[in-house]
Amino acid sequence: MEKADLENFPVAPSFLPAAWRTDLMAVYGFARLVDDAGDGDLADPERVAELLDVPVVADRTAFRLGLLDGLERDLDRAFEAALGRGAEPPRHPLMKALVPLADRHPVTPEPFRRLIEANRVDQTTTRYATYRDLIGYCTLSADPVGRLVLAIAGVATPERIALSDAICSGLQIVEHIQDVAEDLDRGRIYLPADSLERFGVTEADLAEPTAGPRVRELIAFEAERVRTLLDRGAPLVGTVHGRLRLLLAGFTAGGYAALEAVEAAGYDVLAQQPKPDKRRLALRAAALFAKGR
Repeated sequence: MEKADLENFPVAPSFLPAAWRTDLMAVYGFARLVDDAGDGDLADPERVAELLDVPVVADRTAFRLGLLDGLERDLDRAFEAALGRGAEPPRHPLMKALVPLADRHPVTPEPFRRLIEANRVDQTTTRYATYRDLIGYCTLSADPVGRLVLAIAGVATPERIALSDAICSGLQIVEHIQDVAEDLDRGRIYLPADSLERFGVTEADLAEPTAGPRVRELIAFEAERVRTLLDRGAPLVGTVHGRLRLLLAGFTAGGYAALEAVEAAGYDVLAQQPKPDKRRLALRAAALFAKGR
């Protein structure tokens, strides 16, 4: 997932075993590093480029793509080191944190590569024609995180993965709904073009300081799509037990709470970014934990 894919709920809450927290923070650190490289938000991009032996060029897109290529090479070093075959250890500190994770759990480089690929896509794709296209993007930007959580917990099965994918895609899309104004500032629109056309919404409408009636109708429609995804994936919570069940209940509740915040704002996501109420999030998580869905 992207930066906030799980940030509507703590990524590694204190109730988890220490080893799990360490591994989840390693995944989160990787995802943030890759997102920051792709968004141009690295605190010291030239230093990272030097570390990864990436040439610094004036073209911003070419430089970001070079950084992503360098991070993928460093990912290869991390997995080679975990297998005991690496001639060279990973160079970036956050990549080094993946070595013990890959050594302890049955994870492959594939989910990490998908997160890198999502950021490559962001360099060249700023609009999505259809909802299906957006879901395809989520298979790169969001679903891998859920799959890694299941692998770290040792409970990954095809059935659970399918449910996790629905939750993660829902979390990603509700984040896009919350961040319409911020994304537009970056030149990106994640609301499907055919939905904009259906509700008669233009890009100029999305640049207004507040949402008009047509934009609100559009956001309500997209929010209902997210609810369908979360409802589809929520039974995942009931397939596990203990602290993992609480974690997954929290992730899923974060999505529902974000939807409730969008609804409470009257679907005006332009005036301000709707944020989940922590008390309602906790109550929703408790209910999901108890019911298992």
